[in-house]
Amino acid sequence: MATASQASSETSRGLDYRTVWRWHFYAGLFCIPFVLWLATTGTIFLFKPQIERYLDRPYDHLVIGQRASANQQVKAALAAVPESTLDAYELPHTPTSAAQVLVDKGTQQFRVYVHPQTSQVLHVVNEDMRLEKVIFRLHGELLMGNFGSAIVELAASWAVIMIVTGLYLWWPRNARGLGGVLYPRLRQGPRIFWRDIHAVMGIYVSFFAIFLLLTGLPWAKGWGTYLKTWRHMANGRAIHQDWTTSTSEELAARAARIEGGMANMPGMQMDKMPGMNASKHASHGHHAHHMAGGPDAYKPLDRMIAVVAPLQLANPVLISPPMSIGGNWTAKSDTQDRPLRVDLILDSTTGAILMRTDFHSRPWLDRIIGTGIAAHEGQLFGLANQLVSLFTTIGLVTLSLSGFIMWWRRRPEGVLGAPVPLRRVHFSRGLITFLVVFGIYMPFLGGSMLIVLLIERFVLRKIAATRSWLGLQAISSR
Repeated sequence: MATASQASSETSRGLDYRTVWRWHFYAGLFCIPFVLWLATTGTIFLFKPQIERYLDRPYDHLVIGQRASANQQVKAALAAVPESTLDAYELPHTPTSAAQVLVDKGTQQFRVYVHPQTSQVLHVVNEDMRLEKVIFRLHGELLMGNFGSAIVELAASWAVIMIVTGLYLWWPRNARGLGGVLYPRLRQGPRIFWRDIHAVMGIYVSFFAIFLLLTGLPWAKGWGTYLKTWRHMANGRAIHQDWTTSTSEELAARAARIEGGMANMPGMQMDKMPGMNASKHASHGHHAHHMAGGPDAYKPLDRMIAVVAPLQLANPVLISPPMSIGGNWTAKSDTQDRPLRVDLILDSTTGAILMRTDFHSRPWLDRIIGTGIAAHEGQLFGLANQLVSLFTTIGLVTLSLSGFIMWWRRRPEGVLGAPVPLRRVHFSRGLITFLVVFGIYMPFLGGSMLIVLLIERFVLRKIAATRSWLGLQAISSR
């Protein structure tokens, strides 16, 4: 039998338990604050439909007689936000609901609630200040823009490592029975209790957690841009995706609508107006149709509603005016249940449907990602989807807290408490290939893993105090 000193000098091939445990420890240490944050904000966002219905209840139970024209409703909304232009008219959700009109003013967007009979403005709210919009930015960007998105993406990437390594550590090698494997042992002391709670909860939520983490990546600024770049290269043309990767991209799209409309206005071409910027001249409007038609520019809206409303598309249904003089109107279902989304192009004169694009006619990758996003948001299969996701977020909170408690109870005096590797590990070619492919698929993860390895090997091991605190002393003499 080999001695301890011999064992420490031997080389382990493949995956070494303590090395995996070490990576799990570091990944958890970094991820726990972010996992708690993402689980909390994600849980609130899961119930967006219920929360919005609650907040909108004063405008969903109106007494409505003879309805005013949609053109009158839009004029009232535009008057409520001076120097604004129409972005979209949202069909009332029920026969007793207020009409909701989205208007743009520069790069700001406002939602105006209008009484369908009297055209009275009931409420005006900045779209970016609505509760669920703020929660969405807290969840994906920490209210820090692209920098916050990068932090969240990095944390999500390491959370995948945390879960994968956790599954490896959970795998029953010498277990006797199912206690601590499929159910926790509750009467064997605090140490076993917290270990089992952590391990057993992990096995039940791991698949759902990885699914949530991976389906959230298309929204991230880094990974989403990475995906769009690859698609552009593969298709040889720019790709339009049915989701945004950042708040900055959404604001840029609003600015582009303004510039696009101004560029199509007679005598207002942008290339003839040096120094013109969209935000300064937003009062000119981003829909040339409005400028050309005057105060009754949106009279065709009633004709468009007569065509779109009977189709009973999934709410919310948005109808938008042309982006250029003589252009066509558009309508779309903007439901979170993305497989139900529909896009329509409507003839500006008759309202006839010129083109209909359903979800199933989109590129296969868009359908896969769109379905994943719908499930991520808890809207793919109704309340059951929300409950499954709620179970996952509660499980992630439980994993994070139980992991922290285990570390706190067992941490040695004066050191971090990371598992100390006992031997040099030689990774197989297959494992290296897997890590490289995984790193390419998730560049933030691959790059950060490489940085961590280099810093540990060439910096941290050279500093005696740091080497001791991190538990690197056993391998410092390699």
